[in-house]
Amino acid sequence: MSADLPNDDLSFDEIDELISPRAEETDFDRVVETALSRRGFLGGVMTFGLGSFLVGTTALTRDALAEGHADRFGFAQIAANTDDTITVPEGFEWQQVVTWGDPLFADSTSFDEATRGTAATQARAFGDNNDGMSIFTKDGRTVMAINNEYTNRKVLWGNNPDAKWATADDVKKGMNAHGVSIFEVARDDAGNWQVVVDSGLNRRILPETDMDLTGPAAGHDLLKTHADPTGTTTKGTWNNCGNGETPWGTYLTCEENFNGYFSAADEAHEVSAELARYGVSSKDWGYGWASVDDRFDVSKNPNEPNRAGYIVEIDPFDPTSTPKKRTALGRFKHENAAVVLAPNGKAVVYLGDDERGEFLYKFVSHGTYSAPGNNSDLLESGDLFVAKFHDDMRGEWLALTPETTGMSDAEIRIHTRQAASSVGATTMDRPEWVAVNPTKAEAYVALTNNKNRGKKPNAGGDDTTANAVNPRVENHYGQIARWMPDDEDHSSHGFSWNLFALAGNPDAHNDAYAGSENINAGNMFNSPDGMAFDSTGLLWIQTDGNYSNEEDFAGMGNNQMLAGDTVTGEIRRFLVGPKECEVTGVCWSPDRRTMFVGIQHPGERGNSHFPDGGTSLPRSGVFAVRRVNGGLIG
Repeated sequence: MSADLPNDDLSFDEIDELISPRAEETDFDRVVETALSRRGFLGGVMTFGLGSFLVGTTALTRDALAEGHADRFGFAQIAANTDDTITVPEGFEWQQVVTWGDPLFADSTSFDEATRGTAATQARAFGDNNDGMSIFTKDGRTVMAINNEYTNRKVLWGNNPDAKWATADDVKKGMNAHGVSIFEVARDDAGNWQVVVDSGLNRRILPETDMDLTGPAAGHDLLKTHADPTGTTTKGTWNNCGNGETPWGTYLTCEENFNGYFSAADEAHEVSAELARYGVSSKDWGYGWASVDDRFDVSKNPNEPNRAGYIVEIDPFDPTSTPKKRTALGRFKHENAAVVLAPNGKAVVYLGDDERGEFLYKFVSHGTYSAPGNNSDLLESGDLFVAKFHDDMRGEWLALTPETTGMSDAEIRIHTRQAASSVGATTMDRPEWVAVNPTKAEAYVALTNNKNRGKKPNAGGDDTTANAVNPRVENHYGQIARWMPDDEDHSSHGFSWNLFALAGNPDAHNDAYAGSENINAGNMFNSPDGMAFDSTGLLWIQTDGNYSNEEDFAGMGNNQMLAGDTVTGEIRRFLVGPKECEVTGVCWSPDRRTMFVGIQHPGERGNSHFPDGGTSLPRSGVFAVRRVNGGLIG
């Protein structure tokens, strides 16, 4: 990647690399790289063997998988492909539910390909690049809450001569394409799911929506601004990646790459070291938000970035409610929030920080859940932990407290990355989604990839030498780790762990980069990202990786969704997305007969016309997948 790459071509990962370039590799790094080379994988400085931490007691060899086991999948695996459509197994079909620009209210106009809309129409329409999503049912009505992570700017502003923002309305249209879309859905006479336009439950939550700051950091000086001298209220949410949902029926949206929207009129302005750790800089990376709103100018409002990077709790059935940023769950680049109740009734939330070499966290509430009671503030206070994985297949949750970090409770919640670094947590290969098995006490995390593993430190200078849970130098394929809490209690401080899968390419490699034993030429993939369990305990895995279909990625085709049997270790491909997309976000209808799947940024390099075909604009959206015979799916 070149530093002079046009800003509108940069991914958030590339922005992070340019903002905070890492030091060159050290001599010790080269030793580790040699130890993890093709012939010396996990030899040398590593004393454990590959088989000792892959899949654990449920491991199956490729031969064992071929012998046959009870089929829990209910579908035949499909082949990888590079088609510009959604591909599903025989006996399944898919249907479009909602796409970028579709109106949610009757007073908004239909999507216009020529103009791509205005700020006003976008504020009343489904946002761009949908990601995590949940479905809620109450009093016979069904509501979907869906993140709109960011914008495909070349498409959004493609009506302008240079495909960039030209006016203040262009910038505001881009802002309004972010946030969260909440709307009622229902089946039509043909049985297809449709948006209930103008439902009283429909709502857009935007970067200018009023929100409360709650928890240990609320009111701290680092959260105070000229507009909010109390440090207890803020405006908006953006770059909402994964999600979560609570047992008490609220939606959790997760602020990830919030840093890329801040800049300064003077690009020579230097931000603080604390902001730099989160990738905040003075450079405008192509969104232009500071040009229309001074709160995004870090030279004028240096505390504003401290008010982003949180979990936001939303009541999906009350459009008048104020969303709450739950600072108790820490501030970092949140991927998703996996909520589970511990045997003692406490709410446990697992959280990944999606950047190379960052950490995996756990929150345990102080209060306990009560089914008939008021649980609205259960995420208001609790204890925050960060994971330490040991090479002996054990791990521990390190408490982030004033005693362990030397920081106040509020500072820990605002500068959570620094707190985790101070206690020596395990640097991870970009922790993406966490999924908790509903049928047994175990959890899984998608470690999507890390080209810097064993090559460069993380943004805080922490060591990224290869380790048991992140075993491959310059990891382009990713892996899925799982852990089993002590005493089958998610609130416990100890756990055992193993790797459920190492993604790889057995056609291109014959070492660890070929992947684990449950990866073969028929089901191979790279960069596991989104993950969710269905009610039967199948693990659904979505990818956001290299779709070149060449060299190390030959045979993988477009990004895809697979299902994993966590008992046998078998993984089977279920869906392939259109060209240049990410497959992300999944949930099920209340009757479990429809699976909703998100398709993000089709044609991000200009080579797709999904979903409408012809010469139409590519548009992200949500699609319903079901069995032709109407049977259960998940």
